[in-house]
Amino acid sequence: MKRFAGQDRSITDAWRPATLAVRGGTARSDFGETSEAIFMTSGYAYDNAEEAAARFRGERPGMTYSRLQNPTTDMLEKRLALLEGAEAARATTTGMAAMTAALLCQLSAGDHLVAGRALFGSCRVLVDTILPRFGIQTTTVDAADVDAWARARQPNTRAFFLETPSNPGLEVSDIRAIADIGHDAGAVVVVDNAFASPIVQRPLDLGADVVAYSATKLMDGQGRVLAGAVLGTEKWMNDVYLAYARHTGPNLSPFNAWVVLKSLETLDLRVRRSCENALKVATFLEGRVPRALYPGLASHPQHALAMRQMTAGGTIIALFLDGGRPQAHGLLDGLALIDISNNLGDSRTLMTHPASTTHASVSPEVREQMGITEGMLRLSVGLEDPQDLIDDLDQALRGVGL
Repeated sequence: MKRFAGQDRSITDAWRPATLAVRGGTARSDFGETSEAIFMTSGYAYDNAEEAAARFRGERPGMTYSRLQNPTTDMLEKRLALLEGAEAARATTTGMAAMTAALLCQLSAGDHLVAGRALFGSCRVLVDTILPRFGIQTTTVDAADVDAWARARQPNTRAFFLETPSNPGLEVSDIRAIADIGHDAGAVVVVDNAFASPIVQRPLDLGADVVAYSATKLMDGQGRVLAGAVLGTEKWMNDVYLAYARHTGPNLSPFNAWVVLKSLETLDLRVRRSCENALKVATFLEGRVPRALYPGLASHPQHALAMRQMTAGGTIIALFLDGGRPQAHGLLDGLALIDISNNLGDSRTLMTHPASTTHASVSPEVREQMGITEGMLRLSVGLEDPQDLIDDLDQALRGVGL
């Protein structure tokens, strides 16, 4: 591959996702390294004063400061954009930095946001508590009810925000229908796609305007670094997002960018294998626990929609026990192989009790609205042999009387 072929869209447009995940965005230095270089630098030197001034005016290409630009982070951003089918991407320090930036960069006091009520716990705090402190009005709706989005629109609605499949209840929302409603209201439609990744779902292809990620999940997917990303059109990034990022500094460090870059090389393989494993584990759980939810199962209430806009059922399973928190915690404590952890999208299978971890900061009333019961558990399926996972769940379930 030539030095800059990975950044030439006239070339990369012909590449398929697995190739993009390995080679997209790569730019080699004069040394011709095969693995992307880590540029551990905070700033950049210029040949003369006018060169510096011209870069800051935006009249000449080149880096100015690693709070905004870095060659390693730039390669990650270009690779993510290619995988997502986006014109541009910006990498952030965490997933929550991405979610916050995607909203705050475009909302001002007096604006109105409509959000799905089923969101990651910190996203609900952002929508319910933090944004209103800045004079931004917010309304939460049942994201699966398309008509609810239309009813919630106001003259000052500027953005829609949804997560599908949702965390942790795996509700699936019709991205295209919601995007049409949002665009009719003049709203920018932002989708948190962390549960799916671009391997399973590409919201921009379904009409969304902006996609946000916790790249900690699946993209790194090996429990090593925190990272996030915001993706959209070149115009939106330059006109709306760039000034916010320049002056608030949510940008990802070059080392963490390099770690995620290397992880993306196996993203297609890892996600597809985890999805296959999840379907096998979900099939076992469906006949063993009072209730199991997985978009890839025909029993999921939105299975048909999920299979229209997703290429697989994903890597997450929700299960519900009748014995409340004591039985749920008992199951967790009985696991011998699967880790108790609030992370997800990892090569290791992880399980958590959302009501006491990821959504503990959300009020009991809101948790009830979101369908998060005391007996609910979230299972993130990794890359182990699925039969070993089933055996571990089987013995843990027997330990709590199931």
